[in-house]
Amino acid sequence: MSTPERDPQHPDPQPASQQDRAGHDPERAGQLVVFPTPAPQGLQVVPVSSGAVVEPAPGVLDGEIETEQEYARRTGGDRLPVLARQRVVALVRVVRTAERTAQLKALAAYRVRQAPRDAARLCWFALRGHGRWIAKVWRWATYADLRADYRAARLGGDVEARRVAQDALRAEQAARRARRGELAPKLIGAGCLAVVVWAALAITSSLLDRADMWGWLATVYAVLDTIGALLPWVLAGGCVGWLVAAVVEGRDRTPGASWLVRPDRADADSWVDERMISQALAHLGIAPLDKFFKAGGELVYTVPARVDGDGTYAQLKLPMGVTAEMVAAKRQTLAANLGRASLETWPTQGEEAGILDLWVADKGKLGGGAGQWPLQQQGSAEVFEGVPFGLTQRGRVINAPLFEANWLIGGRPGQGKSAAMRTLLLGAALDPTAELWVFVMGQSPDFAPFRPRLSRYAMGMDDSVAETALHALADLLVEMERRGKVLERQPGSPPKTSRKLADKPTLGVHPLICAIDECHELFQHPTYGKQAEELAIRLIKRGRKYGIILILATQSPTKDSIPKEVTRNVSCGVAFAVADHVANDGLLGSGKYREGIRATDLRMKTDRGTCVAVGVTDERFELVRTFYVPFDDGIDMVSPVIARAMAQLSDLRRTGPAPDDPHDPATEADHLADIAEVMGSEPRVRTQVVLRRLGEHHPPVYRDWGFSDLKAALSEYRIEIGKSHGHSVVRADDITQALTDRDHDTDPGPEEEAGN
Repeated sequence: MSTPERDPQHPDPQPASQQDRAGHDPERAGQLVVFPTPAPQGLQVVPVSSGAVVEPAPGVLDGEIETEQEYARRTGGDRLPVLARQRVVALVRVVRTAERTAQLKALAAYRVRQAPRDAARLCWFALRGHGRWIAKVWRWATYADLRADYRAARLGGDVEARRVAQDALRAEQAARRARRGELAPKLIGAGCLAVVVWAALAITSSLLDRADMWGWLATVYAVLDTIGALLPWVLAGGCVGWLVAAVVEGRDRTPGASWLVRPDRADADSWVDERMISQALAHLGIAPLDKFFKAGGELVYTVPARVDGDGTYAQLKLPMGVTAEMVAAKRQTLAANLGRASLETWPTQGEEAGILDLWVADKGKLGGGAGQWPLQQQGSAEVFEGVPFGLTQRGRVINAPLFEANWLIGGRPGQGKSAAMRTLLLGAALDPTAELWVFVMGQSPDFAPFRPRLSRYAMGMDDSVAETALHALADLLVEMERRGKVLERQPGSPPKTSRKLADKPTLGVHPLICAIDECHELFQHPTYGKQAEELAIRLIKRGRKYGIILILATQSPTKDSIPKEVTRNVSCGVAFAVADHVANDGLLGSGKYREGIRATDLRMKTDRGTCVAVGVTDERFELVRTFYVPFDDGIDMVSPVIARAMAQLSDLRRTGPAPDDPHDPATEADHLADIAEVMGSEPRVRTQVVLRRLGEHHPPVYRDWGFSDLKAALSEYRIEIGKSHGHSVVRADDITQALTDRDHDTDPGPEEEAGN
């Protein structure tokens, strides 16, 4: 078979599939696209004999670069860009894996599972609502309330009340008859008018076509047609509204509808809502409260039940005749009704006697400890900011206030009072500016590791320790007077010490903390007790603003062991497990037991380390799980903290000069003369330059001065800082005049010279 010759002018076209792949392959966008072209002119075609194998000559192809825009136009641009598709996929993935999406899925699944139960409850509510409506209509139609008053008066033998009830019944009957007499003619007239209008419209519609009617009449019929079309929908909406109203009428009388919402918490057993609280209060056995609920009353929640830390908080108004104190007295019953332990239920008085603040802990949340102390391994503390003390019942860390605060800590033996005091002192030790004194009125090594960090320390049961503690209180009183004089000499006469002043070692107004463990031994000492009591009260009342802090701990908080003035004036009261209300109020303040703030509910050993505290936060009280730094059974975690405190210690914490020290820089400094000296002969000097020169002239005094310090020093001599070319300046004339006036005021007069 012979092979046909190829016409050089008409080469064989490629198959359609090959052309389509070459010209429309999406994968080749932006690549070299080739197309077949005719053979060049002058190419000779040689005949081939039959049976010979001929290798086809390669075709000559032309090519061009195709851009993405040209490719998109050629292919129609019907594919999304890859980047946009990736963004959509990422968005869908984020939405699908979001925590809120999982919660919504769980809620939807829960609602589907509960749908039969919910439908049954709604049907029951609707039936009960209709029954209540029928009962109300029946009572109204038969004057049931007035007849009940009449029967009660008759059974009680009260003739006057019986006559009043009978007169009220007759008056109500007469009033209804009068209203019916007035309303009946109006209803009849309105009905007759409606019938006449309807008949006229029907006759007109049968006689006339809409096109032949007047415009306004056609509009009336159009409106009527619209109303007729909407009437089925209105009736359907009315039926739905009727059913909703019946369900609302037939719902449970107690507030809350927790069956409509799934608790969004893993521990569903800990869920508490208004309905549960109302049911618990309804079974407390308080007569006025029982009467209120029997009459169908509903409690008003000023703060609905909401998650608050490791529990639930709610605030509600109690009905007339019921106080928060009455509910607090039934605390154990309330806890049992809520399915909680007594320690987990805290009903207290709010802003008013009729306001109940209720906090209910989640089951078992208060059983665990507070965990490791935050400063156990690293970090420093700031006395002016507070030190970590424990966790509140809401699970938040308490930074216990030390500056401007005095502490009274007490409880039964072995409940954690010494450990709590140790935690406070460890935090204070990590502030390099703080100075610590510790006196232990007993043979206890609880504070022995503190010795390297203490300025004063005494421990023992003999009279010498009590005498040493008494002398320390007296020295603190002298120190308080000295600090008052130092502050008075400072620019602006600050009323209390501050972080800035405490950082100046020459002033000696750093925080000074004196801790006395088993302080009842000191206050009840036959020789030194009375004087120690007086000194402690004076220090508590006046020393806190001068940076002097007193921390007292006792296991015998009675009216004889702890002076009343101490309890009244301490800022922070801490009560571990105590035996009775006397000890409770002796530590926390008078009346706290009646208000429901009770450490008597804390259990020995079981609640060791847990205390009730007042004054440590802005809340009225806190249930605190204190941090514990081990120091027993061969475990000493206190000494490493003290070693770290000693490494951080600097000269800032050293006690300032003695009151009679003639080399006190604050006493020797003459601010006015120093300013005049650094200004020299210049007529005016910028305040920044004056401050810099003062710092170089006398660093111990002026090193930390700022603009406010300079302004306060000048204001003592009625010198105002002036302005020159937009800058604050001190004028030499003002300084010279102030020095002249001061020298003139201190010169002795004629009478003084004659006397000399």
